[in-house]
Amino acid sequence: MKLLLINLVSLVLLACGNSNERSTVTKPEIANAEPVEVPVQDGMARAYFASGCFWCVEAIYESIEGVEEAISGYSGGHTKNPTYKSSNTGTTGHAEAVEVIYDPEVVDFRTLVEVYFGSQDPTQVNGQGPDRGSQYRSLIFYQNEEQKKIIEDVKAEVAKNYDEPIAAEVLPFQKFWKAEDYHQDYEKNNPNNPYIQNVSIPRLNRFKAKFPDILKEDAH
Repeated sequence: MKLLLINLVSLVLLACGNSNERSTVTKPEIANAEPVEVPVQDGMARAYFASGCFWCVEAIYESIEGVEEAISGYSGGHTKNPTYKSSNTGTTGHAEAVEVIYDPEVVDFRTLVEVYFGSQDPTQVNGQGPDRGSQYRSLIFYQNEEQKKIIEDVKAEVAKNYDEPIAAEVLPFQKFWKAEDYHQDYEKNNPNNPYIQNVSIPRLNRFKAKFPDILKEDAH
């Protein structure tokens, strides 16, 4: 039991970022805003997701066929130019998020939404895994009514598999703030980091086992 407690404490200390576990409810003006649609550029579309540590989420989406890149950043809050330090206070309203740049001719938005719900515990409130606090809460963003309907349809299907309610908030996309350079491709660049070894890689492997048919060839 003592060893188990030590391991649990170690995982918390190794988390993506330290949190004071303050809960930030999304402000009504954000939840009720008109969504901002990001235009397709050079055939590539963009989608935005938050489900815990962005190191984990970035690695998951970058393993999908048709995804060119996933960029770590912040979204869903009410302050300008959020940083890792400021978002970690739980007072900016932002969550760690990723911008997924993808080819809609290869992978569609619905598949990305299914990955979102299928690669996390969608019932966990105000965090994901060992990462606790509003900056790790689950947010999924829509840019138009068609995307909103897809999200709500998938969310309703997913809810049938759980006794607890789905915690993910569905929000109109407003703005994505790119995170500091050292957060980009963090899992790839820091494979021996204890958090990556104990949390991020196991989460990625669980996703791969669940969605083998949509992985890039070199991601198997």
